[in-house]
Amino acid sequence: MSNVEKMKLEIYPDQAAGSVAVAQQIAQIIREKNAKGETAVLGLATGSSPLKVYAELIRMCREEGLSFKNVKTFNLDEYYGLTQDNDQSYWYFMHHNLFDHIDIPAENVNVPCGTMAMNEVESWCEGYEKKIEAAGGLDFQLLGIGRSGHIGFNEPPSDPQSKTRMIHLHQITRNDAAPAFGGLDNVPTSAITMGVGTIFKAKKIILMAWGASKADIIKRTVEGVMSDDVPATYLQAHPNCTFVVDKAAASLLERSK
Repeated sequence: MSNVEKMKLEIYPDQAAGSVAVAQQIAQIIREKNAKGETAVLGLATGSSPLKVYAELIRMCREEGLSFKNVKTFNLDEYYGLTQDNDQSYWYFMHHNLFDHIDIPAENVNVPCGTMAMNEVESWCEGYEKKIEAAGGLDFQLLGIGRSGHIGFNEPPSDPQSKTRMIHLHQITRNDAAPAFGGLDNVPTSAITMGVGTIFKAKKIILMAWGASKADIIKRTVEGVMSDDVPATYLQAHPNCTFVVDKAAASLLERSK
């Protein structure tokens, strides 16, 4: 860690190497909990950042006997208005890229609902918080980072105490999602997300960032001041958080110069 960095940071040659390292840490938590007869409670992320992590966990399940039978998962977020069978929904993403290929019981999987009526959103979000608490809290939270500095869909400005709620999506976030949706007009304007405060209660957090497009926001998050302009900077205050990045994402840091 250089003297300007405010986060624990691990730099890997590329996304593949970093993803394997992250998957190994998740597997270790699952195995330690399994050995004690306890449930591992994982907070999971979507988007391109965790894809190779999930691929490695699937491989470990198939080839190394890593079992997810005693694992509960809670996803960070979901677009509001998308049904589960929409191929851009995060429910679809998680099943397609992880859950359909491992031995996790369906009832242990929790992904925010994107289709409840507007007047039901608040009570649904309160219920999601209670479900996480009833499971014993998050042992681990996996995060990506948006170019707006969001974690989950906690766009700037987000309160560090915020809980699961509906949020309006930042224009940068919607622009970045537009190609996958076939144009900006098709991108939802709102999402349901765990709050910064919800994420912060996790016992261990890993945030991943890959590629040169994330270099600027990684520099601002790791070396900048804590601010609601960049919600990810709140992680500077978490006692057990590590940023796992590739060389390209670390390219603007002082240490890389």
